[in-house]
Amino acid sequence: MVFTIFISMIILQRLTELRIAKKNEEKQKQNGAIECGMGHYPWMVMIHTAFILATIAEVVILNKQVSNLWPGLLLLFLFTQIIRGWAIISLGPYWNTKIIVVPNAKITKKGPYRFIKHPNYLVVTLEIIIIPLMFNAWITAAIFSFLNICILSVRIPAEERALEKWTSYQSVFQGNRRFLPHLLNKYDNS
Repeated sequence: MVFTIFISMIILQRLTELRIAKKNEEKQKQNGAIECGMGHYPWMVMIHTAFILATIAEVVILNKQVSNLWPGLLLLFLFTQIIRGWAIISLGPYWNTKIIVVPNAKITKKGPYRFIKHPNYLVVTLEIIIIPLMFNAWITAAIFSFLNICILSVRIPAEERALEKWTSYQSVFQGNRRFLPHLLNKYDNS
């Protein structure tokens, strides 16, 4: 019962995010946005869909129960959701599941983007570990952690190239190590 409610909430969240992404995509394309990375996007969707299905299959077929570590894992999960919401709000109409770049758009350097280049990918990486482990689905956590590393090794460079080509991304973050920059770049006021 707990698993059914939890996984249903995850699915509902993902569907809501896809609706937001589609709405943002339409708006940005009206503003001249360019879509990049289309070749790997179907693979990314397939991995994320298979992750949910594999989690369900492992828990149901192997009769997995809630982990003894669930309180800590749930806290970590809730923390990731705060970061996800913060990232989505910070990017506003530019947030998307696809790589969609509006040429010469102002680069976001607020919210979690002050601290890390791709906070949403960090969140997804943590979720791929946390969600299955909450229900002792170790096999799913291991397989999809590996697949996530594979897809992000393609996705992140593609996104970086697109941002560097079509925006001032490189100059905005030049010299900024972007992990705890308020400590490393004390004099950066932007």
